[in-house]
Amino acid sequence: MNQRFTPLAAALLAAFSVPLAMQSSAFAQTAQSDTTLPAVTVQGSSETNYNVTTATSATKIDAPLRDIPQTINVVPQELMRDKAVRSMEDAVKSVPGIGLSHGDGQRDQVTIRGFSAIGDQFVDGVRDDALYFRDMSNVEQVEVVKGPASVLYGRGSSGGLINRVTKKPGMDKNEAMLQVGSWNQHRGEFDLARNYEESGVAFRMTGAVERADSYRDQQFLAREAFAPSLLLKLGDNTKLLLQAEYLHDKRVTDFGIPSYQGLPVNVAPSTYYGAANGRDNDYSEAKVSSAGFTLDHRFNNEWSIRNTFRYYEYSLNRYNTNVTAVNEATQTATLSRGNVQRDESGYFNQTELMQKVTVAGMQHQMLYGMEIGQQNKNQRFLTQNNIGTVNLFNPVNPVVPFTVTAPTSTTDNKGILTTASVYVQDLVTLSEKWKALAGIRYDSFRQETKDHIGTNNLNRTDTAWSPRVGLVYQPNTTQSYYASVSKSFQPSAETFALAANNAQLAPEETTSKEVGAKFDLFNGRASATASLFRLERSNIKMTNGVTATLIPVGKQRTDGIELTFTGDLSGGWQIWSGYAYLDATVTDSPNIAFQGKRATLTPEHSANIWLTKALGNGFSAGGGVNYVGNRFADPSNTTTLPGYTTIDGMVAYRIKGFDLQLNVNNIFDRKYIVSGHGTSAYLNLPGAPRNVQLTARYAF
Repeated sequence: MNQRFTPLAAALLAAFSVPLAMQSSAFAQTAQSDTTLPAVTVQGSSETNYNVTTATSATKIDAPLRDIPQTINVVPQELMRDKAVRSMEDAVKSVPGIGLSHGDGQRDQVTIRGFSAIGDQFVDGVRDDALYFRDMSNVEQVEVVKGPASVLYGRGSSGGLINRVTKKPGMDKNEAMLQVGSWNQHRGEFDLARNYEESGVAFRMTGAVERADSYRDQQFLAREAFAPSLLLKLGDNTKLLLQAEYLHDKRVTDFGIPSYQGLPVNVAPSTYYGAANGRDNDYSEAKVSSAGFTLDHRFNNEWSIRNTFRYYEYSLNRYNTNVTAVNEATQTATLSRGNVQRDESGYFNQTELMQKVTVAGMQHQMLYGMEIGQQNKNQRFLTQNNIGTVNLFNPVNPVVPFTVTAPTSTTDNKGILTTASVYVQDLVTLSEKWKALAGIRYDSFRQETKDHIGTNNLNRTDTAWSPRVGLVYQPNTTQSYYASVSKSFQPSAETFALAANNAQLAPEETTSKEVGAKFDLFNGRASATASLFRLERSNIKMTNGVTATLIPVGKQRTDGIELTFTGDLSGGWQIWSGYAYLDATVTDSPNIAFQGKRATLTPEHSANIWLTKALGNGFSAGGGVNYVGNRFADPSNTTTLPGYTTIDGMVAYRIKGFDLQLNVNNIFDRKYIVSGHGTSAYLNLPGAPRNVQLTARYAF
C-alpha cells in the first residue's frame, strides 16, 4: 500500500471510531420504543451544518436516510460554500467511490464504484444526460445514489447516479456574490427570492457570469447561467412550480497530456498538446436551455399526486487537437484534429401517485409511477488524422486551420430514444424495529438511428424489469442496519446512437448486493455510515470518445467498502469525511488484453477529510486532505496515473449580511494527474497547482 495513505487512513479511522465509541455506552443504556428520530439540538448556525438527514433521490418520497437500505451521499450547500465549489467535479470529488474523468474536455463525467456514469446525471429527479459542464449557481445540494437505481430512474446507473437539487422559491432572500481568483478568474452570482405568502406567489432568480484563464496553456472559460422559477399556490392543497434554466459555456477542449513508458509524461502542468492557436480553434461551445413544471396536489392525508415535465434543448460545437499516438522510440506524439457537432432536444414527463395506508398493522408509503419521454439526438463527427508531430517532452504545437478538412471518418446521424415505463415502490414499517423497501419497474425503450449520409438506418426495442428489495433493522432510534439487492439495465444506445456494431446486442445488466449500517450521533447532529457491496455488470462495452469506435470489455465486478462521517461535533467544529476501498476488476473479457485488469480511473483506495472551526467574533477556519490512490488510464492497464494527496485551506469572516472568505487549494503545490479519459493512455489531465479564491457575499 502507498505509504502516503497510512496517516490519512489512521486519521479517518480515528474520526470514525471515536464518536462511535462515545455513543456505545449511550446505546447500551437506551431502550427506546418509539421509532421517531430524537429531537435535534443544533449548536451554532444552521448555515454551517454538514449533516443532511433526508434526501428524495433514493425513494422520491419523504423518508429519512436511516430508513433507506442503500448508500446515499448528500453534498450540502454549506459544504460547497466552505470549499468554494464552482463545478460538479469539485462537488463530488470528496464523495467516496467517485473517480474523475475529464469528459473529452467538454462535459461532466465521473465513475461511480468503478463504472462509468456518463449518462447518469439528473436534475430534480429527471434525466439530464446531455454532455456539458453544469453550473452550480442554481444548485441547492447534490445527491449521489449508490448502486443500481433503474427501479425509479430507468436505464443506466450501474454504480449509481448524481441528482442535483435546484434552488426553489418559498423564501425572502437577496444575495450577491463576487469571486476573484488565480489565473485571472472573475465570477459573479446573484440569488433573488421573494415569497408573497398572502397571495400564494413566490419567485426566485439565480444567475452567474464567469470569465477566467487557466494554469493550462491556451485554456480559458467564458460562461453565463440564468435560472428563474415561480411557485403558485392554486389552492389549499395544490401548488404549481414553473422552472427554466439557460447555460452558455465556452472553453478550450483540453484532452490533457500523453504518456511515456507507462506514466504521464513529466512536463509542467501547463503543457498543452494541441494547436498553437488553441484559444481560437480548439474550443468547445455548449448551449443548454430547459423549461418545465411540477404540479403537486394532495387529495387528503392518505393520497397525493405529482406530475413533473421537463423539456430541454442542447447544442455543442467542439473543435479539438489532441494526441492519438505516441512513438516512444523517437519520443514524439502524433496529433489529430476533430470536430464534433451535437444538436438535441427532448422531454420527459413523470406522473407519480403517493399513498399512505395501514394494512394488518403495518404502515405503507406507496409510490405508483409512470414515465414517458423522447430524445432526438443529432450528431456529426469529422476527423483529420496526422496533422502534426511534436516532441513528447517539449512540444512545439502547430498552427491549425479552423475548418477540419479531408476527414478520414465521418458520422452524421440522428438518434431517437423513446421510453415508456411504469413502476411501483413500497416503504413499509413491518414492526417497531423492522422496515422494508421494495420496488419494481418495467421499461420499454426504443432506439432508432437515422443515417444522414447513407442508408444504414437501425432500430431495436428493449424491454426490461428492474427490481430492488431491501430490509432495515433499527434496534433503537440511533442505529440502522440494512441489506439490499437491486438490478439495472444498460441498452446499446444508453447515451449514444445505435451503430452497426452494437445494434444487435442485448442490454447489459448490473446486479448489486449491499449490506451496511447507519448511525445518528451526538443527538442527531452528526451521522456515520458503513457499507459493504458487490456489483457485477455483464457484456460491458464502451465507446472511444476520440475514434467513436466500440470497445468490448466484458464482465466487471466491483467489491467495495465505503465509510463516511459527517456533521456537527459541537464546540464550533464541523466535519465531512469519507473513505472507499474498491476492487473493480474485469473478470471475463473477449479481449485478452482486458482480462483480469482493473477498471479505469478507479483508485483502489481513496479518502478525504474536511474540518471547519468557528473561532468566534465572526471568524472561522477550515482545511482538509484529499487522497486518491493509483488509477489506470486505459482498459489494458498500460498507463498508471500515480496516487496523490492534496491539502486545502479556508479562512472566513462572517457577520450579519456579509461574508468574506479566502480559499487556498493545493497548499503545498503538489504535482498530480487529476483525471483521464478512460479508454486511452494518451489523454491525462494534470491537476491545478496552488491557487486561491477570494469570495465576498452580501445579503440584502
